Amino acid sequence: MTEVRSQETSGPGAPQRLRPGRLGIFAVVSLVVSAAAPLTVAASSGPTNFRLGGLGGPLAMLICAAVLICFAMGFTAMSKHVTNAAAFYAYVGRGLGRPAGLGIAAVTTFAYVVLTASFFGFIGIFTSIGVRTIFGVEVHWTIGALLGWVLVAFLGRRSAEAGARLLAVLLTAEVAILVLLSVAVLVTGGPEPASAESYNPAHLFVPGAAALFVLGFGAFVGFEGTAIYAEEAKRPERTVPLATYIAVGFLGIFYSFAFWLYTVAFGTEGVLEAAAQDDFQDMIFAASDTYLGHWAAVVLSVLVVTSFVACVMAFHNASARYLFSLGRDGALPAVLGRVHPKHGSPANASLAVSAIAMVPIALCAVTGADPFLVFAMVVYATGVAAIIFAQAVAGFAVVAYFVRDRRGHHPWRVIVAPLVGAIGLAIAWVVVVLNFSIISGLEGVLVNGALILPTPLLFLGGVLLARHWRRTKPERFERLAQNLGTSTTHLQQID
Repeated sequence: MTEVRSQETSGPGAPQRLRPGRLGIFAVVSLVVSAAAPLTVAASSGPTNFRLGGLGGPLAMLICAAVLICFAMGFTAMSKHVTNAAAFYAYVGRGLGRPAGLGIAAVTTFAYVVLTASFFGFIGIFTSIGVRTIFGVEVHWTIGALLGWVLVAFLGRRSAEAGARLLAVLLTAEVAILVLLSVAVLVTGGPEPASAESYNPAHLFVPGAAALFVLGFGAFVGFEGTAIYAEEAKRPERTVPLATYIAVGFLGIFYSFAFWLYTVAFGTEGVLEAAAQDDFQDMIFAASDTYLGHWAAVVLSVLVVTSFVACVMAFHNASARYLFSLGRDGALPAVLGRVHPKHGSPANASLAVSAIAMVPIALCAVTGADPFLVFAMVVYATGVAAIIFAQAVAGFAVVAYFVRDRRGHHPWRVIVAPLVGAIGLAIAWVVVVLNFSIISGLEGVLVNGALILPTPLLFLGGVLLARHWRRTKPERFERLAQNLGTSTTHLQQID
């Protein structure tokens, strides 16, 4: 029988623990793949790729996946030695020192919370569109946003296992409708024979191709969440690596195939023409209506909303676990670091995330600002830039950690491949910064710079605060970036 581990570690000075042994491989995969929202990526990023970057989207997705697999090799190896609900925080703290760990914790928490908030905007927008499409009735976007907020706030206080069940159902429905569409397109055939032209590397060197990688790496945001659930996973030393590889591999193949399918459904020239139209975001609905019938377009309009619900739930869970870990370590108020006595979940931290997410919803509703351009897209772009920065720093931290002691791992897994991944992610972050207007939808260096600036400022602020605590509050400093795994005798900590 599984008990709440916090009961055995609730003595003076002992850390609170999330309930262990609840999540299997499929549950963790469901949580992190849902965070990436594969259906919404196929429906929105696919047409945008063709519109901004040409035909190279299918190949770019495979390249992004390859870079992230390299990163994941070291990332998952480290999960066997360091266990913490705030994975990047603990990994960077162990690899580059506690000050850097607190800095990256600030960045990652910020990224997850703002991404959570942005997806409520998307839920509201697409709920309004879906209701209008199906019933011919206009509903304000805040209705869908608030309904989604209530559902996520309720499930967030319960165990991750409860949310994982719902996410698994929604994810299965997403994949099923796209499989049906794929079969229909391939069997019926498009306006021209199927072609592999979109996998020609030459398409990666045309004007605008940088957009393919800006959107590509953004499509994988959330995959690193496998390690976030290490405290709650069954056999985390096995579950985390397998779930990570499955998630990245599935997403890479899924995205590449889905984008290629557009070229079959519309033709290699036709897909570029369709993407250049004002209604380019309706391409997947048009394809569904043509190849499956109107019923499929209706189903897709519903599943796009549920995909965003699954996405926001996954990011809400991740945000809550970062706040919980920082509260447990004393970097944030201790009340955030307490687990629910029944569910073993970070209930207080979950409530905090819900409260923060309500702020932009309320501000946008009161001011009448555009929920898509001013709320959803701008906030989403800010979060994507921050999380890619955190991934890159975590990649270098993994290399630094294993350079000191490989702990029995092969150099390729813990040094060479992770270094390739970290460099790739660092380049990706620079590309995102230089092309930030693509995902923010805003023009002007100053306004886009203001959205990027919180990332380096939060990182620097966390570093300086940790160094201040090292001098003035050494006990609090020593609690930072705790390892809650069983391999503590093998750990080295640099400060």
